[in-house]
Amino acid sequence: MMNRYLQYMYSYPHKTAYRPLSGISLHDYAPAFAGGGHGLYVHIPFCQAKCGYCNLFSVTGQDGEALDRYLEAVYRQGSQYAELLSGMDAAFSSLVAGGGTPLYLGAQQLDKLFCRIKKQFRFAKQPDFVIETAPNQTDAQKLSLLKQHGVTRVSMGIQSFHDAELAALGRAHRAAKAREALGLLKTAGFACVNTDFIYGIPGQTAESLLASLKEAVRFEPDEIFLYPLYVKHGAGLQGEGIVPDQEQAFLQYQHASCFLREEGYFQKSMRRFVRSRSMPEPEFHECGFGNSLALGCGGRSYAGNLHFCSPYAVTQKECLGRIREFERTADYTQVTHGCVLSDGELKRRYVIRHLFLYPGLPMGRYQEVFGNSALQDFPVLSSWLEQGFVTMQEQDASAIKQNPFLALTETGLGLSDYLGPQLISEPVRQAMAEWDAEYGG
Repeated sequence: MMNRYLQYMYSYPHKTAYRPLSGISLHDYAPAFAGGGHGLYVHIPFCQAKCGYCNLFSVTGQDGEALDRYLEAVYRQGSQYAELLSGMDAAFSSLVAGGGTPLYLGAQQLDKLFCRIKKQFRFAKQPDFVIETAPNQTDAQKLSLLKQHGVTRVSMGIQSFHDAELAALGRAHRAAKAREALGLLKTAGFACVNTDFIYGIPGQTAESLLASLKEAVRFEPDEIFLYPLYVKHGAGLQGEGIVPDQEQAFLQYQHASCFLREEGYFQKSMRRFVRSRSMPEPEFHECGFGNSLALGCGGRSYAGNLHFCSPYAVTQKECLGRIREFERTADYTQVTHGCVLSDGELKRRYVIRHLFLYPGLPMGRYQEVFGNSALQDFPVLSSWLEQGFVTMQEQDASAIKQNPFLALTETGLGLSDYLGPQLISEPVRQAMAEWDAEYGG
C-alpha cells in the first residue's frame, strides 16, 4: 500500500539536516542582500497551549516578562543585522510574523514590535506584511493595530468547526470562538484572509470535514489551506499513540479538494486553495534563490547558498533552552548552525520549490540557470511523466513567460507528500535520519 503522507516538503533541506558550523560570519554574505526583493521573518515562539499535532518551535506558559525579555533580544539582533546591511541599500518586500502565535503578544508589545522593525529596516513601497493568529488571540483591538501597521495578510488556524475534532487535536479554542474570530477578520478589511483546516483527525469523517469547509466558505476567505494530520516527534498525539488513518485521510482530501474547486477555489498546491476572484493575473514567481533574514529564535535565514537557524527543537524543555541561549547571544552575526548548499543541492531545492506549486517547474529557466535539462538531472521526473503524476504543459496566461512548465497533474497534486521526499539527496536523507535516531524517539 502506498504511503501517501511521508513528509511535507515546504522547503529544502529540512532543518534536521542542519549541523554545527564554524568560521562563518554573516558579514561575508551581506552582499546577497544588496538591493530589493528580500524577505524578513520574525519568529514569536509563544502559544497559549501546544496543539496535539504541533512539532513547531514554540513554548507555552510564558508571562509578560518572559515575552519582553525575548523581544528585547530580537531588537538587539535586528539592530546588529541593520548595521550589517547599512551599506547594501537593502530593501525588504515582505515581513512575516510567525510562530507560535504572534498575537499571543499583548497589544503594546505588538505595536512596539512593528515600530521597532520598521525603524530598523527599509521596506519596499508596497510591502506584504503577513501575520499568523489563532481564534483565542484574535480580537478587535489587535486587528485594528495590525491594520494601522499595514498588515496585508492574516492567517488563522481553525482546523475544524466541530468541538469534538478540536478536542481530539488538543486545540485550545472551540468552534464558537473560531466563528467569532473569523467574522472579525473578514470585517476588518485585510487584503487577504486565509484559514487552515486539518483532515485525517481521529473520529473525523468526509462528511464532517465538508461541513466545516461549507461553513468556512460562507465567510469567503481569500484562501483555504488543507493540511493532512501528521504526528511527529515531540507532538502530544505521539505520546497518546495516535496513528492517522492514511486511507481515510486521502478519501477526505479527495472530497474536500473537489468541493473547494466547485466552490470557485483554484488549487495552487496540495494544500493551498485560492478563491478565484481573489487571484491576480497569473504570473511566474521564481523561488529557491530568494534571500531572507529571520529575527528571533527558531526562524530560518537564507543568504545565497547559506541556510541557517538555531538548532531544531520541539519539546518545551528543548525550546526553552534554545530561547535562553538566544537571549544570551552577544553577536548574532556569527553563524553557528545551518548548512552551505552545494550546486547539486541548489538544483534539488529549485525543483522542489517549483514543482509542487502552481504553475510548476519552468523547464527553460532551469536549463538557463543550471546548464542542463531537469529531466537529465533528475530521471525520476521522466518516470513521473510516464505514471501520469506530472505533465508538460504550456501556460496560456500572457503574464507567464517561462513556458513550458513541468506541472503536477490532479493525481500528482494529491500525492505531493509521497513524491517530494523522493527528491531528497542521500546526504540530506542520512543527516535527517541521524537526527531522528538521536531525538526522534
